[in-house]
Amino acid sequence: MAFSAKSKKSGKEYFLHSRPTANGSTKLYYFAGEAKENAEPALPEGYEISENSSTGLPILKKKVVAAS
Repeated sequence: MAFSAKSKKSGKEYFLHSRPTANGSTKLYYFAGEAKENAEPALPEGYEISENSSTGLPILKKKVVAAS
């Protein structure tokens, strides 16, 4: 099952996907309206979801680590 996030603004469900970057060293994460074969099964560790306030689209962000 693909990881999904529901928009608070539109109520639409979006599914998390990933693909390798051009050099293949990291993954690019993005949300899409349909779950496809490159859908991620879970939220990656160290990331959190926020939402674009004007469009309602979910955004994946790295968690901010508080300095101690």
